[in-house]
Amino acid sequence: MSDKSSNQMWGGRFAAGPDAIMEAINASIGFDKRMAAQDIAGSRAHAAMLAAQDIVTPSDAEAMREGLLTVLSEIETGEFAFSTALEDIHMNVEARLKEVIGDPAGRLHTGRSRNDQVATDFRLWVRDQLDAAASGLTALIGALVAQADAGADWVMPGFTHLQTAQPVTWGHHMMAYVEMFARDLSRVQDARRRMNESPLGAAALAGTSFPIDRDMTAQALGFDRPMANSLDAVSDRDFALEFLSVASISAMHLSRMAEELVIWSSAQFRFVTLSDRFSTGSSIMPQKKNPDAAELIRAKIGRIFGANVALMMVMKGLPLAYSKDMQEDKEQVFDAADNWMLALAAMEGMVKDMSANRANLEAAASAGFSTATDLADWLVRTLDLPFRDAHHVTGSLVAMAERKGCDLPDLSLEDMQSVHAEITSDVFEVLGVHNSVASRTSYGGTAPVRVREQVARWKEILE
Repeated sequence: MSDKSSNQMWGGRFAAGPDAIMEAINASIGFDKRMAAQDIAGSRAHAAMLAAQDIVTPSDAEAMREGLLTVLSEIETGEFAFSTALEDIHMNVEARLKEVIGDPAGRLHTGRSRNDQVATDFRLWVRDQLDAAASGLTALIGALVAQADAGADWVMPGFTHLQTAQPVTWGHHMMAYVEMFARDLSRVQDARRRMNESPLGAAALAGTSFPIDRDMTAQALGFDRPMANSLDAVSDRDFALEFLSVASISAMHLSRMAEELVIWSSAQFRFVTLSDRFSTGSSIMPQKKNPDAAELIRAKIGRIFGANVALMMVMKGLPLAYSKDMQEDKEQVFDAADNWMLALAAMEGMVKDMSANRANLEAAASAGFSTATDLADWLVRTLDLPFRDAHHVTGSLVAMAERKGCDLPDLSLEDMQSVHAEITSDVFEVLGVHNSVASRTSYGGTAPVRVREQVARWKEILE
């Protein structure tokens, strides 16, 4: 479309079109065309409301609504020719609508502005992404619950500082991530509730003198209510910032799990085997099986964090109401959403396909003096030692085992009694890793009985 026709869209304000540099910096159609479906949904709701309020005739409204469906079809089939001269998705759609239906298209913008239009479109788009994230998180939680169910009583080392700490169960470790991603899901749901208000009808910043019905358009678009202040409606991007904040926290959780999968699948650990679908080989080392999907999840998270910081910087100094700076909101959110959805899908696939190596997990759980705390607890319970004394006795026995090159269960009773004479053979009942995890029956503990309770609870939630 020519610069002349674009100038007409502006009502003749400019005698000539912007030069190439201004056009390049001003245009957003290269990225905001992703909101075409939302833009057309908003316009169709607006047209219906205009007719209901006798602001336009029913025939004009019907022509607009049908014409907009034609434009949407052209966009979806790839027939639509987007114009940089027309700047954004709103002007592109309206210009094409005029070509399709003629003069009635000029009445579509009655009682609204591009300011409330873009705020509405963007909210609708972000809301769709929150719904997609909720689905992705639910699927990932389901995959983790299935892993926990299969290995509720498989022992493995629990770590602090990446050093062997106490035995836990595979199921318990999987359920830890269930709780983490469940908080992400809760944040998604909470953010969706808070942002589900309609800016449409706020117009440029002050509302409009036309007798519009904002409740009607809000309801048509699935919003709970119209936003209560027209200035806030066009200048608010909290919903985008909250989306990025929620995405960043969830992405951090994904990265933590990806890091564990990278470690666990290494030759030094061999805790898990990742499927070939989410691994690659080396171009020169035939023995290699690289956890590339996990590594890419870990890396892509930086883009989501970066988007969060970038939009915060855009918004931090803006006066009310709308400023062109806010055009920089969408690319950050679009990129973060793409990478978050991809990372969720990839992690779900890896979790569903991976196999835990039970024997290796148990062997690792039995090493590294992982039952030292159980020994100290036994000394407190059975011999009534103060915990600090029991800690000292246990430390001495660990040092003895290190000198002998063995683990705690391999020490003889005589060895133990040389450190504390009152130790009896009953102590060996707590030194096995299975006994250790079975004893951790406090709520939220690693005992298989507690893990199975949590698995059952989550199965019920997911159903």
